[in-house]
Amino acid sequence: MDKQRLFRALAAIPAAALISTPLAAPATATSPRASAPEDPGQPVDIAGTAIGALNALVQGFFNSDLYTQVSRITGADGQTYKLTNHLRTDLVPTTALQSLGLGDALAGTPLTGDDSGGTAPADGVRREYLVVWSGDRNVLDRSGKQLTNLPDVVTPDLLGTGDQIGPDFFAVIDATKGSSTYGKVVNTATVGPLVENEPHHMQYIWHKGNNIFAGGLFTDVTYVIDTSKLPALSLKHINLPTDTLCGSVPDAYWVTKDGGAFGTYMGGPDVPGPCTYSDGTTRIGNGFAGSPGELVRLDQDGKTVFEAPATPETAETEQRCDNIPLLGAATCANPHGIQAREDLDTLVTSDYNEPRNIILNPVQAPSSYLRRPTVRTWDISDLSHPKLRAVSFLPDGPRVGKVAHHEEPRAAMETTVTNLPGHKGAFASTMQGGAIYYAPDITAAKPAWREVFDLTTANKHADPSRNPYGGGSNGAWIQTSLDDKYLYHAVAGRAASGNDTGSPSYILKLDVRRLLRSGTGVDCSIDTIEETVRGGAESDCPAIVSTLPAPGGPHWGTLDNLRLGKDGFYHETRKVKRIAYANYFVARTGLDGDHRVCLVDVKRDQTLRLDQRFKDEKSGKTCVDFDRTSWPHGDWGPAKPHSMLFVTADGDIK
Repeated sequence: MDKQRLFRALAAIPAAALISTPLAAPATATSPRASAPEDPGQPVDIAGTAIGALNALVQGFFNSDLYTQVSRITGADGQTYKLTNHLRTDLVPTTALQSLGLGDALAGTPLTGDDSGGTAPADGVRREYLVVWSGDRNVLDRSGKQLTNLPDVVTPDLLGTGDQIGPDFFAVIDATKGSSTYGKVVNTATVGPLVENEPHHMQYIWHKGNNIFAGGLFTDVTYVIDTSKLPALSLKHINLPTDTLCGSVPDAYWVTKDGGAFGTYMGGPDVPGPCTYSDGTTRIGNGFAGSPGELVRLDQDGKTVFEAPATPETAETEQRCDNIPLLGAATCANPHGIQAREDLDTLVTSDYNEPRNIILNPVQAPSSYLRRPTVRTWDISDLSHPKLRAVSFLPDGPRVGKVAHHEEPRAAMETTVTNLPGHKGAFASTMQGGAIYYAPDITAAKPAWREVFDLTTANKHADPSRNPYGGGSNGAWIQTSLDDKYLYHAVAGRAASGNDTGSPSYILKLDVRRLLRSGTGVDCSIDTIEETVRGGAESDCPAIVSTLPAPGGPHWGTLDNLRLGKDGFYHETRKVKRIAYANYFVARTGLDGDHRVCLVDVKRDQTLRLDQRFKDEKSGKTCVDFDRTSWPHGDWGPAKPHSMLFVTADGDIK
């Protein structure tokens, strides 16, 4: 389209389209470009705002390949928080412009793109996206060892945007197989003004109509993101430290059927001393990022409904639970992983560690017993008033750890529930302990957990040439398949040290059908050294289906529960044919990873195969590399992708 035709198209837009644009919606004031004036806090001139949007589109057509859109909200502290989309106009779908009331007039112009998200005019295929919660990598992302090796003099050649503190962001990647833009970053939605959030987890899986709940470890905030207009995102709410006074360091979320969520806040109260929870009870905590953590109930907009203590009023002493500084009543309550069975009125959380003492690498944490061996079950029969039901200490296994936190039950990072009626079980994995546990009935007053798999077995299967020892294997994400047949697990591996050759990094897939068929009469139990190496001796123990090599240190993953139907719309499915994983944990722990995001296909025989067509648009290599110089939002350099979700626009799913 030439300039004259573009101007005629713009002029043809009816005034009603300008007035109806959501740019002036009272909940979120939207600005079309970063250069637009800041929200004055007064009623918005609708016509002026819409004209500004048109001007920005024209400017973008002539001067830029980006279209910038800002959503703003006011936090409980009275401050303004924003999310800024940086949509690539050569890839942006018609649906994105239709949200501004401009799609029909500009359809077919270079501003809409010919093959992009939503319903693209060129091929008519609706788009599926991978939304990745990512942190800006900068000079502060150094482990203790790296900090001791800083140069004596900082010269100009060591300075640059890429190493400066920049915005954290959600990367929106085209995940539609067969698309010409497959693997391309079509949008980066930056959050502000907070930096150094250390983006961590979102919920485990996305369902139609869900908002995204995304946590910042270091800033103690939860961002609530509206995905309805993908590939554009908007900020719906921000939950601040003052909204969860009895907990800090938000980790992961589970979204319930009503659109609300439960969140694990791994750290202690914001201020050391007594804190009174929503149920009226009080616990003594040792402060921010300490102990005890809590469970938080959030409404669908992300506002705090209920803060529930994760520890009972009595001390937890069945196994050693250290707290630094020391607490009068010892506790291992630092909830990390979280999943729920609403049909069973039960939620499960797993405790990882007292977080502030784990980011001291290479200085060892003051105690191995800061890594927790506990799993907690909760009564959620009243979603707005969750109650702690049981604290379960995972049993020790037959291995003798090289260090105390390599004992099997230590660092219970993740848990995953079964899904189908008739199954009441759940799994838990230990990051440093290198083991997988199973409880066949999480509704029991005191669930019976047992070790059913040792990563020593999988390490040997993945790479027989290396040390198979399971301790310190850094297993993280674990997820049952939606049909309850298989178990997926991301294993980052153990780095080589001294005479230890280290252990491999891979994605593990286990067959758990026989285990679940055992009901509550499970026989499997890893209780001999031989079983740690060869797998369980009992017939119902999990069996290895696949160990997919995953160099770079996989930590997190997600299942693709969306399929494109014959009607041209996406539908949710239990038959998962694809997963995604990311190679990054937390840089300051020394487990930095190589910052790649990869897709994996599930083959007909259920084994795993890396998707070679999901390539980085800049390097041409398999997987999307976040160690790049430029992003749609600027030359901020490498980024740290932690968690991801498969998502599609509301208009593209039934």
